[in-house]
Amino acid sequence: MRLMILLQNVHFRLFFGAVMISFSPVFVNIANVAPTTSGFYRVLFGGIALTFFIFFSGKKISFNQSAWVAIFCSAIFFSFDLWFWHRSILYVGPGLATLLANMQVFFMMAAGVLLFKQKPSVRQIISVPLAIIGLFMVVGIDWSNLPQNYQLGIVFGILTAISYSGYMLCMRQARIHSTYSIPMREIAIMSLFVSIFLGSTAIFEGKSLLIPTVIDFSWLLAYGVLSHAVGLVLIASSLARVPTTEVGLALLLQPSLSFLWDILFFNRSTSLVEALGVLIVL
Repeated sequence: MRLMILLQNVHFRLFFGAVMISFSPVFVNIANVAPTTSGFYRVLFGGIALTFFIFFSGKKISFNQSAWVAIFCSAIFFSFDLWFWHRSILYVGPGLATLLANMQVFFMMAAGVLLFKQKPSVRQIISVPLAIIGLFMVVGIDWSNLPQNYQLGIVFGILTAISYSGYMLCMRQARIHSTYSIPMREIAIMSLFVSIFLGSTAIFEGKSLLIPTVIDFSWLLAYGVLSHAVGLVLIASSLARVPTTEVGLALLLQPSLSFLWDILFFNRSTSLVEALGVLIVL
């Protein structure tokens, strides 16, 4: 009961949704499948779970043309987001990959100022350059001495941030044109669209969509239902009601927790400089 009361607060939904999504790289790292395959089952299982809930609860699905266009565009951006992010995880690890992906805060602030004429607060303006410094401390400044795959993983992480920003901006527009209070329908439809894109990509790349074991199936199911469906619904329900910069800053909780899970679960070695970088980002 207390949780339901807390979930009525848009800021708490942002926070709780970020916590749920922070476990995504953990599921990706332990599921023994290819990157595109894990992304495919994330959106497929998440989309199916939400669709079943909508169907059995007797809810209707009805959107105007503007909402449909925004949902479809959000699916395209989210497809690129997952494609880049899962590859970044392979090259630089789940914590750093997610930290890089959340450079979206900079792109979200720019979009808020340029597209929506939102004026960032002094605190937010100070936070952005500090976060940039922190990210450089985590990534490492001596770019030329990094292994080739490590460099590629960093590039993929930044492209993930750009793609995720596009997804959130499109989903924000979908929410503005929607009459539903909780965005289960939008996330369900978006997820099923993305599963088609990623499934086609996996086939084109010659990747198998077979799940090796029951344990891998369980991890992918948890990935799709908990991190994807629950996490994204909670976050998306807040997008139209808070400034874009606030959304971006709130989601910085996600990479810090993912970095922590990386250390706790996978024994990631972390230097003092990297640890200070994470603290500065926060």
